Amino acid sequence: MATGIDVVGQLAPLAFGLAAIGSGIGVGIIVGKTIESVARQPELQGRLQTLMFLGIALTEALAFIAVGVAYIPFPAPILP
Repeated sequence: MATGIDVVGQLAPLAFGLAAIGSGIGVGIIVGKTIESVARQPELQGRLQTLMFLGIALTEALAFIAVGVAYIPFPAPILP
């Protein structure tokens, strides 16, 4: 029978995978929208590029937080 610690340990790779997939999708959307915006208004390229890198950094930071949370040891549930 799996204990609470075992279940959390088995779900950690799932958290890693979801964090990687989510951040990959987010970065793809950010870059795509930036390219679309630069195509519409080329004179704003420098400002849009700065905002794009800021958005990518925040998106990747959320992925790192998700990976870090997966390593937190949760206490075993108290069974009656």
